[in-house]
Amino acid sequence: MVMRRLAFPALLIGACAAPQAQEAPAPDPTQAEVPLPALSGWRGALVIDNGKTGIWTVKSFDFFPRYGCPEVIGLDDKGVCHVLYSYSGKWTPIPMVHDGQWLGGLDHGDVDPRIPGAELYTGGLGGTLWQLVPHLTRHVDARLIGLTPGAEIHTIVAAGSELYLFTAPGALWLSTPTGPDGRFETRKLEELPGRVRDAVLLPARSGTPPRIATASRAGRLELLELAPEGRRWTTLHQESMGMGRLALRRGPPLVLYSTLDDGRLMRHEEGPDGSWRAETIYLGPQGHRGVAAGRFDADPNVETVAVFGYSHKVELLTRTAHGWKAETIFEDRDKGHWLSTAELDGRNSTDELLASGYGGRIVLLARPPGSGRTELAVAP
Repeated sequence: MVMRRLAFPALLIGACAAPQAQEAPAPDPTQAEVPLPALSGWRGALVIDNGKTGIWTVKSFDFFPRYGCPEVIGLDDKGVCHVLYSYSGKWTPIPMVHDGQWLGGLDHGDVDPRIPGAELYTGGLGGTLWQLVPHLTRHVDARLIGLTPGAEIHTIVAAGSELYLFTAPGALWLSTPTGPDGRFETRKLEELPGRVRDAVLLPARSGTPPRIATASRAGRLELLELAPEGRRWTTLHQESMGMGRLALRRGPPLVLYSTLDDGRLMRHEEGPDGSWRAETIYLGPQGHRGVAAGRFDADPNVETVAVFGYSHKVELLTRTAHGWKAETIFEDRDKGHWLSTAELDGRNSTDELLASGYGGRIVLLARPPGSGRTELAVAP
């Protein structure tokens, strides 16, 4: 008789084997607030994780007027414009445009009189200019309204009923809602000595033309006055190193902060006579790619500014009686590219920061609840 080995023991062993451990699902900011580690008395939270696709520009605007909290807008390397709105710590993304090539320029304003309220404008590598319009249904219309043939759109400034586009190769373009069939008319105004990497519309002054401050790869901080008789350029400061970003501190006095590629941060203050005084306030790591000014200290009289860049670190600079001090408040998983000031948390009296870059994330940084509001009860 032939003896056969029974398979029962093997089946029994298989049945008794411990189940494989299941990986925990990744935290999802669309479902709940996702905390991120921060330093020096700050709290971090994830707004969106875009994987390996970098997010080059991030800003905050009142895009959906019916919501109390401003929206967050991020532009990524694949040409997607991420419109994100919040609800009790959760962030819901609305991906728009899908240009196929990176987007970089971004601004918001009531430029088009044919549309009620303000619109969002973006453009990028392909020289495409897009308009985004919100609706009460939480839907967003996006349409192509203009082209800058052979030129990349890096910076957009909405000034009244005009859009000023700064491109590479260095040039200034104008786009106005005067084109046929509801389109815009876009034309080149002049060539510039270098690519403008950031620009800020300065606060309006009674009886004077609008002014735009620009920072360029050519190392120039310049002022563009949009006078009725024509454009006027004034060089406020020039360096042998490229300038990258600008931030505005509303006065008086009016102050601009500019970053340099070699890691310097400069402060430019406008005097009562219209002259500007420049000083270096920080010697940091090379590759600053973001700067944001605002109230980041519980004391409203303390001057603060934040920087972000290739060091992966968001650093807060605080002016003290003994000079400027720098401290790291957050470290991202890759190089930084943009930093913006926002007001997204009413539980403190300070401003918030939005950071984005090569790490493919938008990160919200805020002071804890009660900062600057010591008279109020705070949850333990």
